[in-house]
Amino acid sequence: MREPSVYIMASGRNGTLYVGVTSHLGERAWQHRVGMTPGFTQRYGCKLLVWFEHHERMEEAIAREKQIKAGSRAKKLALIETLNPLWQDLYEDLA
Repeated sequence: MREPSVYIMASGRNGTLYVGVTSHLGERAWQHRVGMTPGFTQRYGCKLLVWFEHHERMEEAIAREKQIKAGSRAKKLALIETLNPLWQDLYEDLA
């Protein structure tokens, strides 16, 4: 089942952040965790799913991703801290 989602991966608490969008969050987060795709998240070790938000339509998810990416690092950190103040890896919660 497809579920458009915006997500943030991190290398650790207050570490490097990556904002992405996908229609299959569990699969995409797993790809980041195992370093399956060369690129930013593999290079900087962004393996922890620390924040996500589901949307009804992909267009909404893409618009939200752009909004988050355009925001400051402080805003991204505040977004994570609101949902996940302990910076736990939320990947296991997807099952």
